[in-house]
Amino acid sequence: HANLVMPRFLTRVGSWFAAALLAAAVASPASPADQPSLYDSQDGWVDIGGFLDTAYGFVPLVMPITEPAVGYGAVGALVFVDRNAPVDGHFVRPNVAAVGGLKTENGTDGLFAGHIGTWQQGRLHTLVGVADADINLEFFGLEDRPGGGGAGVAYTIAARGGFAGASYQLGKLPIWAGLRYAQAETRVTLHGSDSGPVEVPPRDIDVRLAGLTPSVTIDTRDNFFTPTRGWYVDLSAPVFREALGGDRDFELLTLSGMYFRPLAPSLFLGARGAAKDSSAGTPFYLRPFVSLRGVHAMKYQGQRAAEAEAELRWQFHPRFSLVAFGGAGTARGEQAGQTRETNVGAGGVGFRYLVARTYGLHMGMDVAWGPDEPVLYVVFGSPWLRP
Repeated sequence: HANLVMPRFLTRVGSWFAAALLAAAVASPASPADQPSLYDSQDGWVDIGGFLDTAYGFVPLVMPITEPAVGYGAVGALVFVDRNAPVDGHFVRPNVAAVGGLKTENGTDGLFAGHIGTWQQGRLHTLVGVADADINLEFFGLEDRPGGGGAGVAYTIAARGGFAGASYQLGKLPIWAGLRYAQAETRVTLHGSDSGPVEVPPRDIDVRLAGLTPSVTIDTRDNFFTPTRGWYVDLSAPVFREALGGDRDFELLTLSGMYFRPLAPSLFLGARGAAKDSSAGTPFYLRPFVSLRGVHAMKYQGQRAAEAEAELRWQFHPRFSLVAFGGAGTARGEQAGQTRETNVGAGGVGFRYLVARTYGLHMGMDVAWGPDEPVLYVVFGSPWLRP
């Protein structure tokens, strides 16, 4: 989940949005006069590589939401794709703009618009967007009960704001330096008694957020969509200040990394880890949480959180592969000088189909088991996709 310097629920929305934009780049139709085939000329299987080669224009798009924290739903958008020419034979991400909305079964809904840009032959990346959303969630506690474990407090958080950022490649090194700014007006509405099983800090009910996020990213992945080898490491440090337009000062810090390598011609290993920290004054809905397939988003929160996950993919057929994955995370908080933590694990299985052979792009579904009910995920490219 790329940190967009927005509240965590908007970060999750941003992940759906980014996946939708990238999916649109793959699914955009060519002009009627130059309609590519839906089948690969080499093996005859369904393949959208031809559409990727000629992607442009408007396309309607629907992407499912399977996050259990908000229930099943969908993101719908009208997307415009402006394809960039390859550089030295390598794929360069297209410029993509979108406007749309989302709705889930628990009443969560929202509208958004945004643009992902790639410039200067791929050296400059930009990301801008605005959102107006009402998200229904549950809060399970922080310092005294990080991660909860019992009943939570149901709440709705209304957020309206926007963000803009850019990252630039340093010379010919696989290193990008970035800076993002975001501002949002947030208001929390509690459902039920204020004296629930956990306490929501009164000062977090109505907050104006504004912050800058400097970041450094190292990216040596061999494939943007479904990597098979290489590293991805990102250090992001959002700084929220009254001087930037907010009404509170606090900081966040996230270090995340991914590693990919082939173990055999048909066996591929992927691993991901993240460590997150937050300072005093951080609103409860921005506190770090354990993010794993099979674990409800924002349920296991604390002043600090970390997780690690590994995935093994077996390419048993040129077009089909099976995956198995598992991971663990921890949320930690402090109260009265005592450190308390909650540990959680999850894992599952899935399948993939090579939907664009020349680009190494796989799509599929995962089923994950964690502390709660099984969760179904639709996977585009990689479960750890980064915009």
